[in-house]
Amino acid sequence: MTRGFFIGRFQPFHDGHRAVVEHVADDVDELVLGIGSADVSHTVHDPFTAGERVLMVTKAVADADVQTYVVPIEDIDRNSLWVSHLESMVPAFDVAYSNNPLVIRLFREAGVEVRHPPMVERHRFEGTGIREQMLDGDEWADHVPDAVAEVIDEVDGIERIRTVAEDDGSEP
Repeated sequence: MTRGFFIGRFQPFHDGHRAVVEHVADDVDELVLGIGSADVSHTVHDPFTAGERVLMVTKAVADADVQTYVVPIEDIDRNSLWVSHLESMVPAFDVAYSNNPLVIRLFREAGVEVRHPPMVERHRFEGTGIREQMLDGDEWADHVPDAVAEVIDEVDGIERIRTVAEDDGSEP
């Protein structure tokens, strides 16, 4: 049996992430999805809580062709310890999936095999752009699985992003 690991902030989990899960499902028997920066929320960069992202991801991959485990991972500010931190928080895994140069380096330094999943329509499926579309009132829901859009609606996510983006007018 092979277990894979894929980490992302998933702010929000979008169709590009879903495509990675579908690709990885062909390689592994089980997949651990790490919710990165689980300790951060209510900012424009990270608007959703770890629990909200667990709901998004769990619902979005419920029909995936691979057994999945969704685990929140808090940040630590010591990259040299990051992989051992992950390993202490998630089920053991055989291979990690990432295209992030720092993540790849940290896994390789720790002796973990890293595979590179395809990046699907990166210009469309990118968290920053989706959050900007939410802020601007543009169409964003067609970039995320329906289950994710439902969670965002349930938690009044659009209003949250707009509220945390507001400027109180004070001088720096």
